[in-house]
Amino acid sequence: MTELLLGPLLRHVNADSATIWVEAAGPCEVAVADASARTFEVDGHHYALVVLTGLEPGRSTPYEVRLDGTLVWPEPGRSLPPSRIRTLRPGDPRFRLVFGSCRKPREQDALGPDALAAYAHRMAGIDEAEWPESLLLLGDQVYADETTDATQQWLAGRRDTGKPPGKEVADFEEYCHLYHEAWCDPAVRWLLSTVPTSMIFDDHDVRDDWNTSQAWRAQMARTSWWRERIRGALVSYWVYQHLGNLGPDELAEDDLYQHVTKSGEDNAAVLREFADRADREADGAKGTRWSYRRDFGPVRLLVIDSRAGRILAGGQRSMIGDEEFRWIEEQASGPFDHLLIGTSLPWLLPTALSAAQSVNERLCARPGVVGRVSEWLRQLLDLEHWPAFRASFERLAKLVARVADEGPASVNVLSGDVHHAYVAQAEFPGATAAPVHQLTCSPVHNTVPWYMNRLFRAGWSRRLTRVSEWLARRTGVPPAPLSWHCVSGPHFGNAVMELDVDGRSASARLVRADGDGEPIRLV
Repeated sequence: MTELLLGPLLRHVNADSATIWVEAAGPCEVAVADASARTFEVDGHHYALVVLTGLEPGRSTPYEVRLDGTLVWPEPGRSLPPSRIRTLRPGDPRFRLVFGSCRKPREQDALGPDALAAYAHRMAGIDEAEWPESLLLLGDQVYADETTDATQQWLAGRRDTGKPPGKEVADFEEYCHLYHEAWCDPAVRWLLSTVPTSMIFDDHDVRDDWNTSQAWRAQMARTSWWRERIRGALVSYWVYQHLGNLGPDELAEDDLYQHVTKSGEDNAAVLREFADRADREADGAKGTRWSYRRDFGPVRLLVIDSRAGRILAGGQRSMIGDEEFRWIEEQASGPFDHLLIGTSLPWLLPTALSAAQSVNERLCARPGVVGRVSEWLRQLLDLEHWPAFRASFERLAKLVARVADEGPASVNVLSGDVHHAYVAQAEFPGATAAPVHQLTCSPVHNTVPWYMNRLFRAGWSRRLTRVSEWLARRTGVPPAPLSWHCVSGPHFGNAVMELDVDGRSASARLVRADGDGEPIRLV
């Protein structure tokens, strides 16, 4: 009998279709309800994405998973409710999305309770009508550079960890181990089998400061181990995270997915070549687009890749290339009541820190000692968010302002990364028809040093902001095209955030691992 190793993960769901991802111990036929798919192979691992179509809108249906006809899910003796597919109901004005980022495995109890596991247990005890329609994981699902004690022991049994990259992961096989460690918790596994989940990576999915600058990329390229590391990172991301972001129509049009699922061979070599193209920058563009769009009735979710898509060569600094930004601008228009822009890195940081990052970008471009010291600070202090790509920051601001005047009830930017949570309200010259907010929630299961807590709080102070803005003027940074202020936070500790939509109303609520927070009205 073939064993179910990981999953099922319920990924893309709309009114009449769903996709379910699994990893099996060997080649087999994976069946869910009346749909099935043959596994495809990557470096000896076996995966399937089962596409269910023709589903009835607005229905909640328990499902089972069978491998070669044998029932493997739900597992016997489980106390959690059955895994369900809940299709969207056309015209339903209500929608709930849960989001967060930065989740280390639960082995590390010193980090406090896992907010995602806590949310799963809370869900299991309430009426299904209160369950969220979607979960958005905004990066750092695995920590390739900060491995657990258990993973380090496993690595030591596989290779000499006294040689680079040491106790960090080195290749695809080791990434597979990280995903098993991250998603094997029973409560989290049930949650991922029940709530449709969208994902995007951040730096620790690959390595701290991933693509922070061209100097960083050059530094990594000089190592003996980076090429296999980035290949393993991007191949595993494509398999474990990216495929599930795509709907049935997108999968049908994806040449790589079609090849991999029909080849009948181990696809490792093909996917390594794909990873090389995806990482390579040519003519101001990257070889693939990881950004994507999801529609949930009155809500459009537009997820931006703010890591792999960066353009850094030749003195250029863009969060994403022009072609991909044009695609994002096109997707940001449409018949929706609320636009959600998901990006792992906050667009609107605490005001003083935002100006400081733009200053650092200017100083890094200077020759000599000033430039070298500024680059060292950029990598040391993680000065790599949207304001550190100032042209992209302003282009996103222009996009948000334009959309906010086109008729939606709200525009909200959802982010993580910074290991605390806050809600900030944006204000544009002349005002916009719809309110604009930055919603940041991190970590799901991690922590931040005590001195960073103080820095994040100080980042909103008017005095420190005035100092940063004065430095910005002195270094030639133009004034920001908008202003913003904190309306809730900063909040610390493990948490996820709920975003609730009801018609043209919206509110947010921080859900801590150890208890609920108060609603924050957005519109």
